[in-house]
Amino acid sequence: MVKEDSEVYHTWRNNEQVMMSTSLVMDHYSIEETRDFVTEVILNSSSSKSYIIEEKADGKPIGVTSLIHMDYKNRHAECVIDIGDTSYWGQGYATEALKLLLSYAFSELNMHRISLRVFSFNDKAIKLYNKLGFRHEGTSRESLFRQSRWFDIIHMGMLQEEYKATDWGSKNLVF
Repeated sequence: MVKEDSEVYHTWRNNEQVMMSTSLVMDHYSIEETRDFVTEVILNSSSSKSYIIEEKADGKPIGVTSLIHMDYKNRHAECVIDIGDTSYWGQGYATEALKLLLSYAFSELNMHRISLRVFSFNDKAIKLYNKLGFRHEGTSRESLFRQSRWFDIIHMGMLQEEYKATDWGSKNLVF
């Protein structure tokens, strides 16, 4: 991700449909707040790496995936993915992007463990994470308030050895 991605990231960050299933906070941000967030939190962080997901045919930015809270000593990170352009939902971009991110995390960065959090109502994401090999590690009960209801936050994780045991984890993916 580069500073110039701030404009498109801003549209995703203010899309309620996208933020409903990915963000703990449902706020609207000014373009200045988004530029500051991209510069200070994303680009200048020593404990995270973020990558723009592009549409295959023309390279149009459609989402972002990140490794955050990277702990090199304990070889752990948390992964995050947002397909910000909702017209690309359900087309396999999240699957492909996460496979590349996990390959990078486990093969290049030599991480031992990758974790994630997912909202209990996000059935499609939970299905994807299970398909990729993530395992349920715990639940923060009723930790998210959406549309006048309480929802759980599900914690999932994958170890390097589990990644290598997947049918795609032993292949060399291109970065």
